[in-house]
Parts: sequence; structure tokens; C-alpha cells
Amino acid sequence: MKPHLPQVGIVVIGYDDAAHVTEAVRSALAQGPAVREVVAVDDCSTDGSAELLARLAEEEPRLTVVRRRVNSGGCGSPRNTGLDAVTSPYVMFLDSDDVLPPGAVDALLDAAAGTGAEVASGLCVRRELPSGREVPWQAPLYATHAVIARPTRCTRLVHDTLCVNKLYRTAFLREHGIRFPEGRFPYEDVVFSARVLAAAPRMVLVPDQVYVWHVRRSAERLSISLDRTGIANWRARTEACRLAYEILLGAGQKELARAARAKFLDHELRMYVRELGLRDAAYQRAWWALTRAHLAAYDATDWTVNPTAPGRLIGRVVLASAEPRDLPRLRELAARPARLLPPYALTADGTPVWADDLPQVTLEPLLIRPVRLLPLAVDAELRPHARATRLRLRLHELYGRLAQAGPRALEIEWRSRDGRTGPCSTAPLVASLAGATWSAETTVDLTALSAPGPGTWDLRLRVRIGDGASREVTAHALTGAGLLRRHAVPNARRGVVLVQPYATHSGALALRVAPGVRGVTTVARSRLRRLLH
Repeated sequence: MKPHLPQVGIVVIGYDDAAHVTEAVRSALAQGPAVREVVAVDDCSTDGSAELLARLAEEEPRLTVVRRRVNSGGCGSPRNTGLDAVTSPYVMFLDSDDVLPPGAVDALLDAAAGTGAEVASGLCVRRELPSGREVPWQAPLYATHAVIARPTRCTRLVHDTLCVNKLYRTAFLREHGIRFPEGRFPYEDVVFSARVLAAAPRMVLVPDQVYVWHVRRSAERLSISLDRTGIANWRARTEACRLAYEILLGAGQKELARAARAKFLDHELRMYVRELGLRDAAYQRAWWALTRAHLAAYDATDWTVNPTAPGRLIGRVVLASAEPRDLPRLRELAARPARLLPPYALTADGTPVWADDLPQVTLEPLLIRPVRLLPLAVDAELRPHARATRLRLRLHELYGRLAQAGPRALEIEWRSRDGRTGPCSTAPLVASLAGATWSAETTVDLTALSAPGPGTWDLRLRVRIGDGASREVTAHALTGAGLLRRHAVPNARRGVVLVQPYATHSGALALRVAPGVRGVTTVARSRLRRLLH
């Protein structure tokens, strides 16, 4: 491949991140001759970051360091500062605690130059640290190479609100006055991305990995987007989503604007509902009021399209009740895939509804939705024992739909957090006498789960239906007395296996295991570090 001419400027922003910023800058410089300049904007750091960058700039003529005199409190202002300083035909953005993988700039520049696109976008992966587990961001968008003449032809683009996995034609941004919100404005990417889409650029999507987003949940100072403990974060998130909608609607991009509202229901709303039970009552009341105020602006069409989609159903419950309610059940509905737990209420005329005292939230579309899309609920309990660890599962009926379909069996699989597949089995489903549930039971191979060493495993299930159809589900972790207690289970091969069933933020059953005395010690030390932190 012929080397590119120097055409790309990379803006790296940072604040008090001396531990990582040089790695980020070096990953940008290492992209090769296509990178004409790297503009490192230090947002008035006090930890020596600017001095590190200045020393690096003495060795690297392509690096320019710009130090802001006053800290902005956010990411938008330093990015704007960098954008103003860039002189290259194309520009990218990079955060100080992330990196660009080798070949990222070449992949995006090839795509942009070859298609005449104003924006080239590629796959970003979220890398959880220190585990190293990687999760692709919006992977369906980047399954294949695609040229999109106008964003309205691919409304799913509103789901990728990142600015960092993209290469922009600098003149395009400047001609349309596209900038980030200034000051401390969390979720500035959401607004910036809406402004980009509103300008209707020609875009090209590539399947190449072009950005590594480091997620450090145990860091002393969480990133702005990860720190969701205060209600100010949710207020900022809803405000960013509101502005994105108004920007798109104001530009005449009605389809994209409506897609942005749907994305809020399916992504933001579900994510925060999964964590709502972790907050105190004051937060819950404030969150509920803010959410109702935001959703009150939605019109009838926003609710009538796919009305029993989990996010829309959660939103309708919030709108219908002045006070927080049914938080455990809403958390289960917010899971992926969704689980609709009992009770399954009916009106006097037999119409399915959310609750007896909330009949206006109808569930009638569930009666005609394909079984493979239903929010099926499975309860799970793990019973660790030296002889055999048993997993007991119970599938709930859903307004007669399952009895009609004829569930046959559950396929059971354990998946580790680092991407490995563990033991798999199939267990027949046995109907209860009342016909309201089906039960299945299987053993859990602790020897196989603990073979790689200490790890965390998620339970995944697939319900097999009589006509050959299936539905992938997760299991709701029952939390009765002792069910989520830690157990030290004697094991013939490992001596002992420490087993900890637990419920995730979405209420699903997961399992931590640690083999042998060394594994038990490792878990104990890790827990002590978390408690001290």
C-alpha cells in the first residue's frame, strides 16, 4: 500500500492524566506518515502532564502542545481549542486515557479518500481494565464496509454518539460551524454527533478497529460519563439527548430526530433503570421526576411504534405514575434481553396490563408478538454442594403465549467475562400442575469453571419451543435466604472451590469462582482492595 501524504491532525485532550497521556500521544504519532500533526491540549493540569508533553514535543516535531490557562471542567472546550489549532485537511479526536490501535488512521483515511466522504467511522472497542475484556461499541454498524450518502438512509447512526472513532474533513466541520458545547457539559459527544448528522455528510463505515476506549471503573477519579452516582449526571444526560433531538429536528432531519428519541428509550433509560435500585430514595424520586419531565415532550408516534419494546414500556410506566414504583420489576425489564416478571395482571375484559392499579399501561401487543421476541422470565437458584452443585430454573408463563407455543427444553451455557465459553447442557422443561410455570434442573461443573483460575461467569439460556423456534434469555437471580451466600465447596481436583452466586445490576444470575487455597486468597485480597478503595 502506498504511504499516505501527511493529511491528518489528531487532537489529544487531557487533564491531570500524567499516567496515561504520553501513551495516548505516542499511539497517535505511531500511526505513521499520514499523521501531519498531533495537537495535545492540556486543560490546565496540576500533576505535571503539561511538562511531560513539553519534553515529548522536544523530541517529536509533529507534536504541538497547547496549554489552557483555565480548566474548563469538561471535554468540549479543549477539543474546540485543538480543532482551532489544526491545520490538516482531516482531524480526529483522542482522549488522554485511550489509544489508537495500529493502522487506525490509514484505515479511515483510505475509506474517506476513496469515497469522497466527509466523515469516516470505524469500530471502537471498550476495554475494561485491568481485566482486558473487550466489548465492541455499536458492532452492527461496523459489520461491513458501507458508504452512506445521507445519514437519513441509516437512522441507526444516532446510536453511535462517539466522536473519537471518526475521521472528519476539517473544512466540513468549519463550514457548518460544528463544535462541541463549551465548559463543563457532560455528554458533549451526544450534541456534537447530532450537529454532524444534522449537516447531512456523506459517510463511510469500515469494519476495522480504529479506537480503544479504556474503561477504568476502579480509578480514583471516574470519567465524567462513568460517574453516574449523582442526579446531576442524569440531568446532564437528558439535557444532551433533548438538545440532540432539537438539533436534528431543527435541521429538518425528522427521521433521525425520532430515532434519537427511540435510542434514549432503548439505551439511556434502560441503562439507568438497571442501576436505580442502587441509589437512595431521594435520588430515585429526583430521577423519576426528571425522567417524567423529559418524556412528557414525546408525542403519540414515539409511543405507538412497537409499544411493548422494553424501553417504551418502562417509559410508559414512568409517565403513568407520579412516584417511583415497581423498581425491581423495571430493572428486570431493562435487562438485555428483557425479562418481564410476574404478576401478569388482566383487566376485567381480559386485556393484559402492567398492573391492576395501572391499567392504562396496556401489554396487549404481547398477545401477537412472536415468541422469539417476548420478554420471557426465568428464575434461577444455585445450590452449591460437595456432591453436586445444582442449578434450578423456572420459566414463567406469559399470558398463555408459552403454553400455546409449547416450551420443550432449556439450553444452558456459562460464559466468562473474558470471552470464553464454559460448560453447556440441555435440560427438559417440566410443566407445573397449574400450568403457570415450567421447571428444569441441571448440575454445574465447578471443576471446569474453575480450571482457568479465578473468574466470573454469566449464565445464558435458550428456550427451545415446540415448533423449533427459540428465544435467548438470561435468568433472574432469586435472592432468598442463603441463595447468594459464598460457599467453600470441597472438590476432588481443586481441593476447594470458592463459589459466589450473585445478582448483576440487571438482576441476572452470575457466578464468581476461585479454585484452591491460592484462588481463595486472591479473591480475599481483591475484596479487601475494593473495600479499602
